[in-house]
Amino acid sequence: MTLVTPTVEEHLAGLDAAVDRMAVWSRSAGVDAPVPTCPGWTVRDLLAHQGMVHRWATAVVRGDDPAGVDDAAIEAEGRASGDPVGWLLDGALPLVDALRAAPDDLAVMTFLKEAPPARAFWARLQCHETTVHALDARAALEARPLTADDLWLTDALATDGIDELLVGFWQRRTKGPRSENPYSASVSTGEGDTWTLEVSDQSPVTRRHEVRDGIPSGARTLRGSAADLYLALWNRGGTVDDPTGLLDTWRERGAVTW
Repeated sequence: MTLVTPTVEEHLAGLDAAVDRMAVWSRSAGVDAPVPTCPGWTVRDLLAHQGMVHRWATAVVRGDDPAGVDDAAIEAEGRASGDPVGWLLDGALPLVDALRAAPDDLAVMTFLKEAPPARAFWARLQCHETTVHALDARAALEARPLTADDLWLTDALATDGIDELLVGFWQRRTKGPRSENPYSASVSTGEGDTWTLEVSDQSPVTRRHEVRDGIPSGARTLRGSAADLYLALWNRGGTVDDPTGLLDTWRERGAVTW
């Protein structure tokens, strides 16, 4: 499959849009509202977490030592803020500015499999991180399962977010689904974008797949629109065709945690 890779500017526009939505929906829901997509969290917890991640990422992009960032202290600061939405916004703006000012050959650490160059990596990562948590704020406000109509991303950005999860996160040593009985699986959008996964008791092996090549015989399948698959694979809702219950088996090990 030939993945259409969004530009850094498209990812930064996506990050800006996600921050704006997260702020609006968080204020409307109220900081004490529970977040059904993050069991045990309130909106205050959600804002503190995302604001901490933005500040940590800003330090990395600026070339600071990420080990010197006290994430627990920053998150505590966010929870204690009298205006946690404003605190979120105060952390997001410097991140966007740092990424806009960074050179294309930025030399800082990245940590996902098949990662793009560092500037593109961090713009992409923070676009999708913030989009997912903005969806959490929407879930807190609406108190209902999320659907594809709740996702504002273009198909290209939604597909990009699926790719980051399946190729980038899930192939890491500690991430992705596992099975003592190895199997093949395919994930396909309505636009024909397909990924093939080989799942075993080791890290999954994911490859971008051309539909014309055919999928492995006997592969378990997961199909849906780019928006629905984005929601479903990030554990935020969506409606997909999942005849063998892949999502249930992937949910725990497939989750991305800090």
